[in-house]
This record gives sequence, structure tokens and C-alpha cells, in this order.
Amino acid sequence: MEPRLVGPGPYRATRLWNEIIELFRAGMPLRKHRCRFKSYERCFKASEAVECLHELLGSNQNFGPEVTRDQTVKLLKKFLKNHVIEDIKGRWGKEDFEDDGHLYRFPPSSPLKSYPKKPSCGKEVIKFPDWSEPRAGPSQEHIPVKSVAMNSEMWYKRHSIAIGEVPACKLVSRRELTQTNIEEIWKSMTLSRLQKVLGLDSLDEVLDTKLVNSKHIVQNVYNVNKQGIVTLEDKSKELPHWILSAMKCLVNWPSCSDLKQPTYSGFERDVFKTIVDYFDQMKEPLLTFHFFDIFVSVLGLLQKPNKAVEALQISCLLLPPENRKRLQLLVRMMARISLNQDMPRLSESVRTRTLMVQAFSRCILCSKDEIDLDELLAAKLVSFLMDNYQEILSVPSALKTSIEDHVAHLQRVQFQKSYPEVYRVRFPSPETEAMVFPEKTKQKPPILMWALKKPFQPFHRTRSFRM
Repeated sequence: MEPRLVGPGPYRATRLWNEIIELFRAGMPLRKHRCRFKSYERCFKASEAVECLHELLGSNQNFGPEVTRDQTVKLLKKFLKNHVIEDIKGRWGKEDFEDDGHLYRFPPSSPLKSYPKKPSCGKEVIKFPDWSEPRAGPSQEHIPVKSVAMNSEMWYKRHSIAIGEVPACKLVSRRELTQTNIEEIWKSMTLSRLQKVLGLDSLDEVLDTKLVNSKHIVQNVYNVNKQGIVTLEDKSKELPHWILSAMKCLVNWPSCSDLKQPTYSGFERDVFKTIVDYFDQMKEPLLTFHFFDIFVSVLGLLQKPNKAVEALQISCLLLPPENRKRLQLLVRMMARISLNQDMPRLSESVRTRTLMVQAFSRCILCSKDEIDLDELLAAKLVSFLMDNYQEILSVPSALKTSIEDHVAHLQRVQFQKSYPEVYRVRFPSPETEAMVFPEKTKQKPPILMWALKKPFQPFHRTRSFRM
């Protein structure tokens, strides 16, 4: 069975789970083994399963070579818990699988997960402002009218209006393009672009659009400093100063200007552990539980890096500003530490880059409900983030320009409808410009006298020119 790329779309984590189970069952060699003087047919050692599955995951384009042996063991623990495998005595249901010589086998049929039926979120249609709509408020039909004494003249006026002789006046108030309207336009066009990049017919199955806060998008685009980092309006949501100091220390290692206390052997490991402990205690990952499915769906585009970068750029705009800022600072720190040749090893067993991915994957992406592949999926996403963080965590300029142009067009249309005469003066079209600025009659240039003379004749010597 050949592995296949599982692209964007709903239930991608479930589809990957079923894919891996089918590949593992098809590729795991089964042999006869002896245990305590007894032979068992069609089984395998735990260490053999780790080797086989690790190789399978590493060569699978949905996961890649950065999958570690430890992550493979954790996945096999979940296989045992979900009865994908069982020990030779038929026991399963616990995560007590270890990388050793114990014998395991496949049950007659490993259960594949069914696709959950999520309640439809429903498409949230963003209604653009209609300038001719009346403002919200009491309708004209229910405006209280003071009773007046009816005379013959007033009766005639009302009767004439009723039978159509006199046109009734209708109050029309034009809606202005408010900040709320602009924010909703940003939300609508941002989600529309995300859907197009993912190549989906609808975002319903991967994102509840009602949970997307339009204010967050606008703040993430415009409230940034010179480095592109989000600036928060609520300063209470900033990272604590001591965590920022610790992160700056490792980013600028070996120059720790923010820390005045003397360093010691192993100091950098203690600082790193302090940062890991802080992010581990967060109740929700930085990419939030609500957006888990959309980010997992983006992983299906990693074979097309440019599209994956754009999809992640847009998806990260949906985050709360405080989450986006923490993500920017954290991923930048991870990338800088991984590339710092002067940084001592922070672990004796794994490379620094692998340690970064393992330490922070779960605080960046995980599911609220237990998803058996969430650790592998998070590791894949975090690795891609580290390699492309400068692009991904910047504001997509093409999207920003297109939305700003659209908003400017709507504002211009509103001004045109509200003040047509002023608009024709300020923004004349070729037709109205001729009316506002009538073209002056062009005077013909004066005819030069030499133009009336005969064409140029060859020079002839006359008597006035004597030798």
C-alpha cells in the first residue's frame, strides 16, 4: 500500500489516523516468536514495531523525517489503548507499551475511526452596507402623531396623497461606513481568501466563522511596531517581564545584558526550563482550541510551501492579539536558539532544534478533545513555523492592499451617493469634468508670414554679392 498525501479539508486528523493504521498493518512484518517456551504465530516484538512505524512515519510526506523515536513510541501506546494492536494474550486498553522485547499482534481487524458528524456551523454571510437602508430605530410607521383638528384644506391634502395626486415624501437616511462595517469587511474578505487558498468549497467543516472576532483581525494588522510585533492595548495581557528577560537572554546568548546576576555552569538550561514551565501552564494553546481544525487542514498544503505560508499568514491573523504576540516572540526565540552556534547543548540526548519542537509543540497547537495524532501534527506545524516564521507571522501585504482598496471604494461610493454635487466637483468623471470645467475654445496659432512664402529655393548669387 502506497502512502498518499492527505490534503486540506474536514476531519484531516481522523483521515491521517486511518491512513497510518492501514499502512502499519500492511507494512509490519509478522513472524513466529517464542516466549517462555511457547511459540506464537504472526506476531512482532515491540522494538520491531517501533523500527517499522518510525521508518514509515519518516518516509510519509504527511509527517516527515523529523518524527522522533520517542514520538513513535507514544503513538504505539495510543495504538495499544485503541486496540489497533494487542499483546499476545489479547490484552489492550492501557498505554503501557514500551520499546522492548514484549510480543504484540494485530487483532482480526484494527478499528478505523468514523468521521464525526459535527453540527453545521452555518455560513455567516457578511452583509455589506446598503447606503439606501434606513438606520436602525423606530420605523416611520410607528412614529407617534399628534392629533390635529381636521379642516377642509388639510383633508384635501391628505386625500390627494392617498389617491396619488401628490407624491408622498419619504425620509431616506443613508448609512455611513462605520468602524464596525470596516471590521466586518476585513473578516469577510479574510475568510474568503483563506477558503480560496485551502481550495475548499466551504470553511464550515474546519472553522466556526462565528467564533472569528473581526476586531482581532484589524488589531493584528494595524497595531504593530517597527519589527511587525503586535502591540497590545491591554497591557495586563503582556508577557511577564521576567519571562521576556529570560527569552531575550537565550536569544542573545552569550550576551545576557538583561540579566545582572552572574551565570554558572548549566545556567542556560535553567533559564530554558523556566520558559518551558511558563508556557506549559497555559490553559489553552496559542493557536487556540477553536482554530485547531483549520491549522491541521493547512498542514495538507506543506508540499506547496508558498500556499502553506499564505494560508498560515491568514490563519494567524484570526488569533487574539495577545496570542499572536506570544507566538511571534516564542517562535522567533526558538528559531534563533536553534541557529545559535554559541549556544551550549540544552539536552544531552536530542539536538537543540528537536528539543525546541518537543518542548513547545503542545503549547502552540493541541486539541481540546484527545486527538491521537495531535502531537505529531503539532510537531510538523511547529517545524514549518520555525523555518518560515518571518513570513508567516507578518501581515500579508496583498490581502491588506486588496481590502483597503475595497474599503476605499465603498467609502467613495457612499460619499458619491450622499453628496452627488460635491462628488462631481471633487472626483469628476470625463463626462462631468467637461460640465464642471468647460473646455476653453482653442485659439488657432498665428500664421507666420514666412509660412505663406514659396518653398525654399536654392541660393543664387546676385549682384550685391561681388567677389
